[in-house]
Amino acid sequence: MAVFDVLLSSSSGSLLAALLILLLLYFISSWNFSSQEKGNEPPGPKPLPLIGNLLQVDLDRPYKSLLEVRATKYGTVFTVYFGSQKVVVLAGYQAVKEALVNNAEAFGEREPPLVFKQTSEEHGILWSNGESWKEMRRFALTNLRDFGMGKRAVEDKIMEECHYLMDVFRNFKGEAFDTTAPVNQAVSNIICSLVYGNRFDYSDPEFMSVVDRTNRAVQIAGSALYNNFPWLSKLFSNKEFFRNIEENKEQNRKLIHNLKETLNPQMCRGFVDAFLVQQQNQKVSSDESGVTDSHFHTKNLMVTVMNLFVAGTDTTATTLRWGLLLMAKYPKIQDQVQEELRRVIGTGQVQVEDRKNLPFVNAVIHETQRLANIVPMSLPHRTSQDVTFQGYFIKKGTTVFPLLTSVLYDETEWENPHSFHPAHFLDTEGRFVKRDAFMPFSAGRRICLGESLARMELFVFFCTLLKSFRFSSPPGVSEDDLDLTPRVGLTLNPSPHKLCALPL
Repeated sequence: MAVFDVLLSSSSGSLLAALLILLLLYFISSWNFSSQEKGNEPPGPKPLPLIGNLLQVDLDRPYKSLLEVRATKYGTVFTVYFGSQKVVVLAGYQAVKEALVNNAEAFGEREPPLVFKQTSEEHGILWSNGESWKEMRRFALTNLRDFGMGKRAVEDKIMEECHYLMDVFRNFKGEAFDTTAPVNQAVSNIICSLVYGNRFDYSDPEFMSVVDRTNRAVQIAGSALYNNFPWLSKLFSNKEFFRNIEENKEQNRKLIHNLKETLNPQMCRGFVDAFLVQQQNQKVSSDESGVTDSHFHTKNLMVTVMNLFVAGTDTTATTLRWGLLLMAKYPKIQDQVQEELRRVIGTGQVQVEDRKNLPFVNAVIHETQRLANIVPMSLPHRTSQDVTFQGYFIKKGTTVFPLLTSVLYDETEWENPHSFHPAHFLDTEGRFVKRDAFMPFSAGRRICLGESLARMELFVFFCTLLKSFRFSSPPGVSEDDLDLTPRVGLTLNPSPHKLCALPL
């Protein structure tokens, strides 16, 4: 012990101690890696003890490395090791569809990364499984629809929010600005209206801070180092991530407490009210019969609300920001978008029903979602049972990565997979066409709960903004210089940039 006390007393000593721990764990864990476990399991590159295939993976952009593994010799179903964690990767449209849609039950569980195991304790919707997941997803879908998701009521909220967002854009008077905060706040306000029953002012310091912390947490949540070396969590824990999550929880506790204090069961304002009423009803049921539904508890409420806030903010806001950046990058396509909007809508207010008359605009939005590829590895799945898939045996409890980037960029499905090409969604006569390999929301049992809301938001926000502004690169920066390299994170955001929004 005295030796370790000395080692740990200095930074170099800490490094040496870590190396000694690694060496010890090398021998302890080396049994995890035979070249491949016995049986007809998916093939893959040979893993090294302890670190698996991490030397072959770009930890910042693992999806790219997995595409390269597929391209070598392993095909559409293969195995890699992230540290000691065995992962089966599904690549290409046909493999991902067969797993998530045709074998939805077998591939339908979620495998939460370490940071989300620790922060959600497998409650809520995104990272839970079993009966709790089924109950929370069913309850959330039913109640969010009751409060307007996918309906005219929420369309009105989106149109109202567009006016607040446009006011922010106008205040920059054509000067270059970062779109991140206003777009995130505008999109966040839509889910806030459904969850809490009201929107927040963009200048509200608490609202600004929770949106900023959420954005930052999503950026740093994809740490391959931390998530794949749980035995080194003490050394590599990301204090900023956990601090952000805890501060957001505290802010939500205050919001939920205020809603509880003013609750009227006859007039629910949003999802939180509906959950609190359900809790009250379950307590009454328990008093009468001694039986209560254990899924409607405070932890499930907290985690579900935070899941809805993150999912309802980040993905849609990120896609919208990609759309504005791509319009500035490709001004000729922006010309076509604005010409169609002028011809079809004129000076009127954009409505969702206009989508059928705006095939080019619809194609541009879909192509933005495809090319932006914002959740390239989907969220990790887990097999709920032993399954034989494409001739390979996959054990129950195996982590599975449906590689969505390989679907959205599948060269057998898309004519120009790596280019911004709206014609992917148009026929020879310029009519909009659906494509089976368009899977930005994933598929199967774990398909995005808020798909209908996201599609409505993207259409109304994008069309309204493009009717009102011309987007361009900052002075002195050419369209060619606008960088489309994504920023590393749990989702793929645009790299930091500024745009000019010139009123039309």
